[in-house]
Amino acid sequence: MAAEQVLLFGAAGQLGHELNLRLQTAGYTVTALGRQQLDVSDLAAVREQVRQLQPRWIINAAAYTAVDQAEQQVQQAQTLNADLPALLGEEAKRLGAALLHYSTDYVFNGRANRPYLETDATDPLSVYGRSKRDGELGIHASGARHLVLRTSWVVGAHGQNFLKTMLRLATERDSLRVVVDQAGVPTAADWLADISLQAMRQAEQQGLQGLFHATPSGQTNWHAYAQHVLAQAAQLGWALKVASQDVQPISTAEYPLPAARPAYGLLDSKVLAHHLGSEWPSWQAGVDRVLSHLRPSANAD
Repeated sequence: MAAEQVLLFGAAGQLGHELNLRLQTAGYTVTALGRQQLDVSDLAAVREQVRQLQPRWIINAAAYTAVDQAEQQVQQAQTLNADLPALLGEEAKRLGAALLHYSTDYVFNGRANRPYLETDATDPLSVYGRSKRDGELGIHASGARHLVLRTSWVVGAHGQNFLKTMLRLATERDSLRVVVDQAGVPTAADWLADISLQAMRQAEQQGLQGLFHATPSGQTNWHAYAQHVLAQAAQLGWALKVASQDVQPISTAEYPLPAARPAYGLLDSKVLAHHLGSEWPSWQAGVDRVLSHLRPSANAD
């Protein structure tokens, strides 16, 4: 296994960065491609790259994630989130390789009253959600050996995310207003990368494949998440203008955006946890770890 060739797309993103580190530490031979190395919207170039390298694993951490811009840039979102994974599935099938891909809670409409199961019907509300749903379907249709991990609210020390935005705004502004009526689970990129490698090993050793939900335990909303971030940051020494308890809750209706968001995005991850036999951490543990990693550079700014 240690000599297996892995082709990683999206290596410059917050998840791709963590995957690259862990794959190399685990002894895989990794070709890690970010935006500077390859434009993944050039599907012909992507196909050529796969055929030249002939990897044992293709990992797709690349995606179009600008949820609101996707409402106008429909074709760009479809190319990256649907056409690209479908092509990678076709190439994996042709090579006899396996494909690992990531999807999102945005494939659901958010009207559930319990965490979503892998078997629940999808019903995306936005262009972004539809494009990610179409990517899942394209991979399934390819017939390739695959793992698709649906996750939510990814956060890491590398790259841009809600946590970093809250820290920046809390140092610049005197007040913050954050949506309170959208529930979900922050997922630490380093944990998701660890889980991914465990799933890959299970795929090789025991034939694990298919679509799985992969988020930590617990739940929150954007407002409570922001409060947690600012409370922990204050304890770690950040100089903030806005205290945790002073973050104002607002409704989605008070903060209108071009793309509709699911009001309820909880994913039931019990199936994957059972297969991996892993202890499932709380979402707070991952968020706190990210804050600890960020603390030296934040204090130096």
